Amino acid sequence: MRTPSWLINVASAHSHRLVSDGFAAAGARGYHYRLLAALDEYGPASQAALGRHTGIDRSDVVAALNELTGTGYADRSPDPSDRRRNIITLTPAGSRHLERLDQVLTGIQDRLLAPLSATERAQLTDLLARIAEHHTG
Repeated sequence: MRTPSWLINVASAHSHRLVSDGFAAAGARGYHYRLLAALDEYGPASQAALGRHTGIDRSDVVAALNELTGTGYADRSPDPSDRRRNIITLTPAGSRHLERLDQVLTGIQDRLLAPLSATERAQLTDLLARIAEHHTG
C-alpha cells in the first residue's frame, strides 16, 4: 500500500519502536523525556501545568513524576501559595539526564531518517509539521 495514511502509520510504528527502545536503553520512557523537556523549557511548574504542556493525562503525569523524583531528576515540593498543589522542579541531575536523552533522540532521528538526504529530512519535517498544525489548530 502506498497511501499517505498507511505510510505515515508504518513510519510512526517504526519511529515509536526506535524511541521506546532507545529511551529504555537509557533508563527512561517517552513520558520522562516530555516532562523533563517541559521543565527545562518552562521552568518549575505544577503537575497540572506539566500535563497541559506535554499532553500527558494527569494520572500518568503523577506516575511518571514519581519515577523522576525517585531517581532525583525532578523535585516535588508544596506550592507556597497553595499548599494543596505541588511544584515540580528540574534538578541538576535531571538536566544532565535530559542532555543524554537529547543525544539518544538525535541518534534515533538519524536512524529513522537514514535513507533521506539532509534536504529531504528538512522537507519531510516541514511537511509533517504543516499537516500536524493543520489538524491541531
